[in-house]
Amino acid sequence: MPEDRNQPSPRAGVDGGDRGGTQTKAAEIAGHAQNTALQTAGQAQEKLRDQLNQRSSQAAAKITEQATDMRSVSEALRDQGKHGPARAADRIAGYAENVGGYLRDKDSDQLLADMEDFGRRQPWAIAAGGLTLGFIASRFLKASSSRRYQTRTASARPEQMNRPPSPSAGNGVGAQTPPTPAIPGAVPVV
Repeated sequence: MPEDRNQPSPRAGVDGGDRGGTQTKAAEIAGHAQNTALQTAGQAQEKLRDQLNQRSSQAAAKITEQATDMRSVSEALRDQGKHGPARAADRIAGYAENVGGYLRDKDSDQLLADMEDFGRRQPWAIAAGGLTLGFIASRFLKASSSRRYQTRTASARPEQMNRPPSPSAGNGVGAQTPPTPAIPGAVPVV
């Protein structure tokens, strides 16, 4: 007797039901993972906002303090009769006060929105700033690695002084000679 292709086999019914349960379980797990990821992202954003608010408030306080110091310098220059430099110091203090007030008055969302707007309007300024920061960072790393190298070689020198010269030293040009051991009670000859 030929099989009816429209009739589901008994095995198909079991598999279909089992497949539906597995898909439901997978969907539940995926939904739970997505909720967890969203909560984690929300917590990270909140921490970032808090840090940005805290740092901008600290920067505003320091900049305002520097502006006050610059006003004092301006007054001292004016007392000395140096009106040109006093005006320049006043102008710099005014700019610093504006920046300090801006940082103090804006919250993290407004600061980020302003940075995004500036980046859209002046992409070359952002690129130039990134290059400048990269250059400064590379110079800093180079300078600090030089110091670490000098510290390492300075601490390794006493070890090398007590070692006999290596046979690969060649004709002795640039090779270090080991120090002569001191004999107790002997007078050094100069």
